[in-house]
This record gives sequence, C-alpha cells and structure tokens, in this order.
Amino acid sequence: MSFSHTHRTIDTIWRMESAKIIAGLTRMVRDVGLAEDLAQDALVIALNRWPETGIPDHAGAWLMTTAKRRAIDLIRRTKLRDQKYVEVAHSMDLYTEVDIDDALDEEISDDLLRLIFMTCHPVLSQDARVALTLRLLCGLTTDEIARSFLVAESTIAQRIVRAKKTLSANKVPFEVPVQEELKDRLSTVLEVLYLMFNEGYSATSGVDWIRPLLCQEALRLGRVLAEINPYEPEVHGLVALMEIQSSRFRTRVNSKGEPILLMDQNRAKWDQLLIRRGLTALERSRKLGRPPGPYSLQAAISACHAQASTAAETDWIRISALYEALSRVMPSPIVELNRAVAISMAFGPTFGLQIVDELNTEPSMREYHLLPSVRGDLLLKLGRYGEARTEFERAASLTENERERILLLNRAEACNLGTS
Repeated sequence: MSFSHTHRTIDTIWRMESAKIIAGLTRMVRDVGLAEDLAQDALVIALNRWPETGIPDHAGAWLMTTAKRRAIDLIRRTKLRDQKYVEVAHSMDLYTEVDIDDALDEEISDDLLRLIFMTCHPVLSQDARVALTLRLLCGLTTDEIARSFLVAESTIAQRIVRAKKTLSANKVPFEVPVQEELKDRLSTVLEVLYLMFNEGYSATSGVDWIRPLLCQEALRLGRVLAEINPYEPEVHGLVALMEIQSSRFRTRVNSKGEPILLMDQNRAKWDQLLIRRGLTALERSRKLGRPPGPYSLQAAISACHAQASTAAETDWIRISALYEALSRVMPSPIVELNRAVAISMAFGPTFGLQIVDELNTEPSMREYHLLPSVRGDLLLKLGRYGEARTEFERAASLTENERERILLLNRAEACNLGTS
C-alpha cells in the first residue's frame, strides 16, 4: 500500500471513529476540548506509525486504546498539581487503569448522545453549537463546515475555539438533560443530526460519494430522540426524512462507487422496510396536529419520491408546492435552488432557470458547487450545450468530493456530444 493511500485510509478510519473516541474521552476528562486534543494525539501517532507497521485489523479499537492511554497518563501527571483533574478523578473514581478501561467500555452510543447535548448547550450560540457538534460528531474540517454554512472558514474556526473554551469555563455537564431543559436544546440537536445525516448522504469532500455509517448513526440517534420526545412532531419528521432517504443507499452508487443520480436509480432496489418506517414516522408527525415544520416538509417531499414506482410517475407539482411551503418556514438560497429543480421538472426547464439565474446574484452561493451544477443541467435540457459545459466545469472546480468532480466532468464532456 502506497504512503498516500495509507494516509487516505487513515483519514477514512478517523472520520468513522473519531466521534466515539471523543465521546468516550469526554466522559473521562469532562472537557470536550481536551478530549479532542487527546484524540488528535492518537491520530498523530497512527499517522506516524501505520505507514511503516501497516494498518491494524481493528484500527478503531487501536485508536481508542491509544487515546485512553494518553488520557490515563495525563490524569496521573496532573492530578497532584492541578485541582481540576483531581476533581475529575474523584468524581469518577478513576484511580487505576482497569477502572478507566471499564468506564470507556460501557455503551458508547449513549456517550454520543450525551456529547451532542453537551455541545448543544444554550451557553453557546446557535451557530457555535452546530459548528462544534459537526466538528466532533462528523469529524468535519473547518473548511467543510464553512461550506455547509456558506461562510468563511476563519469564522467557523473562531466559533469552534470559543465554543470549546466556553463549555470548559462553564463546566457544562456531560449528560442528556431532562424535561424543559431538553426541550430548549432540541431544535439545535435536530439541526445537528440533520446536517450529520446530510454529510453522510452526500459527502462534502473525500474519495467517497456517501458515508453510510454516518447516516446510520444520525438515524439511530434520531430514533432515540423520538422515544424520548414522542410528542414533538419535528423529531418524527426528521426521523421520517432520514428513514426514507436511507432507503436509497443501495442505489446511490454503482459497484465502482460512482454516483447514480436520483432519476437514474433502480427504485425496485429501494429498501421498502425503511420507506414504510419513514411513512409511519411522517404520519406520527401529522397526527400531532401542528403545522408542518422544515423536517416534516422535507420528509413529505422524500415520500413523494418513495411512493412513485418510476421516476416518470413522480408528482413534481406536489413537490413544487411542498418546496414553496418549505421556503416560507425555512427560507434559504439552497431551498430556492431545490425549488427551482422541482419547478423545472413540473413546468419545464425555462421556469427553473429563471429562479436559478436570480440566485446567481446571491453572494453566499458564489462558491456553492450545486448552483452551477443545477444550472448546467437546465441548460443541457434546453439544448444550450456550450453554456451547460461551462457550468458543469465550474461546478467540478468548486466541489471537494472526488467522485462528484468526476461525475461533473463527465457531464461536461457529454455536452460535446449533445447528450445528458
């Protein structure tokens, strides 16, 4: 295995395992910033050692064990001269390495939920909560998070640093809150799970188009929240959205890992159990009798696709109406871009292109690769092949995902042949 390939593999492993490691370490040291530093130390050791020794069979366990040992060493070194860690040690009764191993070997999934609620504490601003949680739970870089927010990378970096310091200074507990306190944090937690799922569904960067394990974890945590909050319609709405979207995983890439667009997917292979679960969750949300929120509306859009046995049978007029409703409860340029796609499918590409061209003046969309990608698709359908090629090439230059870049360059090349 080449040096560069080893590093890419390590990066993939880190993205899969980092959240569990950070959550377990946070339970030990009660400081999320320190926990991330300790986890990063383990990653650095792996980067230095694995290219020579080879990647171990149980790489995640290796990283966890290495990070635990760093934490143990830290507690031993500092507990006599730093009262903060003395208090940590006493509160957890962590006096031996065996005790610490036992503490980390408990159910990790509970730690992940605690970590989400910890980083979504109201002592932080809404933007800081989401940025920090995406950093820790999804393993996203500041650049990737900045792209999700459509803001500068330096802004995200500052938010994350300040957020970790604020949590430490306020000694925010590592726990799932109850009753009213839980309700106060719920909207941010739902937003984090939504963004976490989206990152797994369509990876911002890297060599893989999708990250199924990240989606599975977001869905699992969403189901747990639905049990804790059975009377919150948006919790069920988000679970419905994730269930239905997850049903498509087997058809989103081919055997080579190359992306397959929605209209080209084999719907007979969509997971019908996940679709039924999603429709049931959506019905639960509706029965609670409140106006649909952004997650329930997006779930309803996904349901339209799931209930169409072929792409040609998709009810694009209803989807357009749902996007119109979504734009009122969650106005954003990205929602408008999706609405433009739906409008183009329902009423023709000329109408969709009018909306997309208006978005070209939106500053936050200048570096968003899906804007030229959608514009290229609409121009292609109108037979304006030269313009379409330019848009696909621009989209390819903006995306950080290698699979998506290849897809867009292939679409640009197809414009020379006058095909889609």
